[in-house]
Amino acid sequence: MMAALRCVIRRDLLLAARRSSDVFTVLLFFVIVVSLFPLGVGPDPALLRTIAPGVIWVAALLASMLSLQRIFAFDHADGTLEQMLLGATPLGMTVAAKVFAHWLISGLPLVLISPVLALQFDFSQASLGVLALSLALGTPVLSLIGAIGAALTLGLRGGGALLSLLVLPLCVPVLIIGAGAAEGAASGLGGEAQLLLLGGLLVFAWAFAPWATAAALRISIE
Repeated sequence: MMAALRCVIRRDLLLAARRSSDVFTVLLFFVIVVSLFPLGVGPDPALLRTIAPGVIWVAALLASMLSLQRIFAFDHADGTLEQMLLGATPLGMTVAAKVFAHWLISGLPLVLISPVLALQFDFSQASLGVLALSLALGTPVLSLIGAIGAALTLGLRGGGALLSLLVLPLCVPVLIIGAGAAEGAASGLGGEAQLLLLGGLLVFAWAFAPWATAAALRISIE
């Protein structure tokens, strides 16, 4: 089973490398959205520090929406998804491997570049680690929730808009808690409680979301 899951992750990473423009589109969108706010709001350091966590988290959420529809779309188009349904490996495990590969492609780059972008907002260097950690814990949850929506809207005309309507309300708690962790660290109150909540959400989502996604895929294929 582990060999099969490694093959799924390796395959998705190779396909993403061949379509590198899709990966750079997500990253470039994130960079542009975050960088526009200091230009539009003005040079007030206090205001920039206040809005930095919310801006970065909202940009990360919107950027993750761009790539959600592609989690299963190509597998559905070339018939690979039907083979996964018929394979010996449990579909929930295969979904978990695909979501992990999706996070490596679209979520991890956002986590790595977020401290650099936060410097535009005069964000304190002591709080950069908390911001990056909150994104590292929160973006996998966004991918897991998004996978359920991507499975439900698979093959539908106009599925991208419907996917956003389904997923965005479910991601609001992650957005609030993640931004709250960075805000607490910046204000000196500490963000440990919010980070623990994000960790709990990640464990819960990782345990249940792949199986919910597998059930949604079976419904979509039928």
